[in-house]
Amino acid sequence: MPPGPEPSDAAVEGDAIGGRRAVLEALRARRPLRKILIGRTTRGGTIREILQEARRQDVAVQFVDQRRLDALLRTPHQGVVALGSARPLVGVEDVLAAAHSRHEPPLVLVLDGVEDPANLGAIIRTAEGAGVHGVIIPKHRAAGLTPAVAKTSAGALEYLPVAQVTNLVRALDELKAAGLWVAGADPAAVDVYHHVRLLPPLALVMGGEGKGLSRLVREHCDILVQLPMRGRIASLNVAVATGVLLYEVVRQMAAANP
Repeated sequence: MPPGPEPSDAAVEGDAIGGRRAVLEALRARRPLRKILIGRTTRGGTIREILQEARRQDVAVQFVDQRRLDALLRTPHQGVVALGSARPLVGVEDVLAAAHSRHEPPLVLVLDGVEDPANLGAIIRTAEGAGVHGVIIPKHRAAGLTPAVAKTSAGALEYLPVAQVTNLVRALDELKAAGLWVAGADPAAVDVYHHVRLLPPLALVMGGEGKGLSRLVREHCDILVQLPMRGRIASLNVAVATGVLLYEVVRQMAAANP
């Protein structure tokens, strides 16, 4: 059976751009793109131009099987498909600037490999409701800002800055340099979440479905917390767990500023 698109590549009408010239012009026009997929056997001068422009703009490029491109677009694509972003992405500095513009200590949510667009949309909706200043997601092995994410966020994506970074560890170092305390959620952690001080300036780090936090990201957290599980399953859905932890931050903020 031919391989289908990865969960984060799910495309809907208007989301995917096919064709070498169309993709190159989309890059030159600075259209928000989350990823460019190129067939492994695709060659030509235009491909070199696409690669050069994508590198200049730090747009992720992935070489894939031709059948994956065929599954994304029924129309001719010439071995190149660009996947659009539901909204422009920002940098880590823009997330921090959002907090400063509101004269509040930064509260940032970092997602380490959340791959399900429905989970990402639900998390963004909860984060916006909890007063998070911005979300940071990785460029690879994670869901991007697809139309499905925008829909599930119920409009929250229009108000919450989302930064997409190549290296999460480097982003955490940048947050630490800005004075943020980094707390990660880990089922194996010793400390229970409501026994730990979780007040901004704070970066809350959540792992992806199934795998949780990667080793390097875990090692870069200042503290790890767990949600106690009293039933037979080992962990909660990442969107639910994120909601629990964010509203513990909200509770602690309210208690600190009655």
